[in-house]
Amino acid sequence: MAVRARHSRLEFTSNEVTGAIGDSITVLPLVVALALVTSISLPHVMIAFGVFQIVWGLRYGLPISVEPMKALAALAIAGAMTYGEIALAGLLLGVVLLAIGVTGTLASVERWIGEPVIRGVQFAVGLLLLETGVHLALEDVVLAGVGVAIVAAAVVLGYRRSSALVVLIVGLGLALAVAGVPSPRWPGPPPVPPLGESVSRAVLDGAFAQLAMTIGNAALATSLLVADLFDETVSPDELATSMGATNLLAIPAGGIPMCHGCDGVAGKYTFGARSGGANVILGGFYLAAAVFASATLLEAFPLAMLGVLLVVVAVTLGSSVRQSEHLLLSVGIGLLALATNIGLAFVVGIVAHLGYRRVSNED
Repeated sequence: MAVRARHSRLEFTSNEVTGAIGDSITVLPLVVALALVTSISLPHVMIAFGVFQIVWGLRYGLPISVEPMKALAALAIAGAMTYGEIALAGLLLGVVLLAIGVTGTLASVERWIGEPVIRGVQFAVGLLLLETGVHLALEDVVLAGVGVAIVAAAVVLGYRRSSALVVLIVGLGLALAVAGVPSPRWPGPPPVPPLGESVSRAVLDGAFAQLAMTIGNAALATSLLVADLFDETVSPDELATSMGATNLLAIPAGGIPMCHGCDGVAGKYTFGARSGGANVILGGFYLAAAVFASATLLEAFPLAMLGVLLVVVAVTLGSSVRQSEHLLLSVGIGLLALATNIGLAFVVGIVAHLGYRRVSNED
């Protein structure tokens, strides 16, 4: 199916400005966390997000989200993957998604994976981030307590969805107080990820796990949500194609693995966005932020506050397991991933789900 001719729909109202914030709730906490614990270049990552927010806002004429690939981001934040490994996994997924989208075979792949497996991977990602977040928070219990109080206040005031972003803003404020406001500077050439040194089992494990989330959350669920919210047709295969192209172009330019996502679309819509104008506005903000992103500022960011931020993101991601069609299987996948690795849990989950489905059909 093709996207309806709505590519010229761009609005720049106050609702589009507030709507842009809805996607940043998902993006900024994970991107800053990655920059703090890995060797990615935050300025180049922000440029990549800025460019592709604008590209897909213009292409679809809708507030399509552009987010980090959460499984890969979580594995890198937890120390299970290096920058080179997530870059290589992202390039592999770029090729796979482009092939799936162009050939129109996404529905066939989805039938093999199954909804409980996708929910299980989301739960596993949440558990990995939770474990890392708690470890970081315990490094400074007092500062972590301040972060928890901020989250509690945000929830009480009705800003639960924005609580992670609020913690991030407070953490950046503390970093600015220590390091000062950095001078604006356009970043130089992008870093070259060590792809040749990054061929490992972790790459395949991460890519397989991310594929499940991308198919379920970024393609199928996003397509359905766009139809529900905007009465527009954007096929899952077209979304897969655009995600594949994004990664193949962005990662060599210093970006990180990126995808669309139904949570980002829902966030933009909730905050008021109704057109691709929100993407253009947010993309401009990311590009402007890139010139102020500095290593000195990142080094001053309080790690205990980062831990609280990751706990909030983890709870948000992990709680989706409650929607699983087979809760026990999904929870089991998450626990197995925590005890072993996410790739093994993904494969075991697929086999278990196919076996369960076959038995159920026979009954």
